[in-house]
Amino acid sequence: MNLHAIDIMTPLSVNPHWARLPLFDRKGWRTMAFGEFAESVNERVEPSTAAEEIYVGLDDLDSGSLHIRWWGKGSDVIGTKLRFRKGDIIFGRRRAYQRKLAVAEMDGICSAHAMVVRAKPTLVLPEFLPFLMMSDRFMNRAVEISVGSLSPTINWTTLKHEPFTLPPLDQQRRIAEILWAVDEVKQAFEKSSQAAIVVRRTRMQEAFSDRNYPTVTIKESGDVQLGRQRAPKYQTGAFTKPYLRVANVFDGFIDYSDVLEMDFDKRDFQTYSLSPGDILLNEGQSRELVGRCAIYDGKLTGCCFQNTLIRYRVGEEVLTDYAFAFFQHCFHTGVFAAISSQTTSIAHLGADRFAKLKIPIPPKREQQKIADTYARIRKAELANLEHLSKIGELQSSILNAVTS
Repeated sequence: MNLHAIDIMTPLSVNPHWARLPLFDRKGWRTMAFGEFAESVNERVEPSTAAEEIYVGLDDLDSGSLHIRWWGKGSDVIGTKLRFRKGDIIFGRRRAYQRKLAVAEMDGICSAHAMVVRAKPTLVLPEFLPFLMMSDRFMNRAVEISVGSLSPTINWTTLKHEPFTLPPLDQQRRIAEILWAVDEVKQAFEKSSQAAIVVRRTRMQEAFSDRNYPTVTIKESGDVQLGRQRAPKYQTGAFTKPYLRVANVFDGFIDYSDVLEMDFDKRDFQTYSLSPGDILLNEGQSRELVGRCAIYDGKLTGCCFQNTLIRYRVGEEVLTDYAFAFFQHCFHTGVFAAISSQTTSIAHLGADRFAKLKIPIPPKREQQKIADTYARIRKAELANLEHLSKIGELQSSILNAVTS
């Protein structure tokens, strides 16, 4: 087979030739119960006896990452915990659908809601096992065998009987080498993405701070409108129109894949219709996501919006892209979160509070310069994220080829 003809960034679902590479030759592979080649380490420890050791809780594990980037100390917690050793796998057995799993790079203690898994190296390499456990085959099965409704949890007594097919050790080693190399590239792009975010926030902070530009309220700079409330009386009627809601507005883009409809008569349509260039902001969200915004591009004609969104339409003195850059700055630096009200788990930006926020108004030439700077940085950031997504697809493709 001509390996050069195979696009390594193409997922297996698109490129079935992958499965015929020598790397995936299944000759000599053995099917065994999980408990035959891995063990659950149940070494209990009280935090009082490990006060200075690192403590890893389930919240410290990042979904889809094999690396522990966050941790506390044993003195921070109470209750019996589990001890792990360098090289062990910490697996979030509670709510397995979150896909939390990491390889310990040092000794420490972790939540008893985790499972500490250790490879039996005569059958499975410690370098290979974490990738098997990250695969869709393992994770999907982990969800299926979880018990409990509010916090579904996996029991070792069930998991250890689950069958998986393993390559010979030498083949495991070659596959693991490739997967760890992919993971290294993935980490590099993740660091690059974080660096790009820092650059964007720094440049926007510089653009909107300590300047002698005149400021006005957002309401004075343009038109602010809260969307219309959804109600049963609007579910049917002669003037059905599509409308956007908080589920459609993301960080810098609008998702049109799930757009609902309700009735807007002529007067309501005039009030709540959208025009290309309108900026939509999430009025009610979690505190981390309130004020998330995007520019409506007009792809869906005759579209309106619900009261979970705020519409901002620029006035004569403000450029749309400049206003969007300013709102992005307010969103990512927590300005919107700071002025929001909190009810239970939902933060509300509120059209009135948003309208009273001050926005600097430099000359339009300077506005365009700031907007162009933001767009250039954001474009590079999104390109980096696209590469990161492709690397993730590559990793998943290899994992699924091995475990399918």
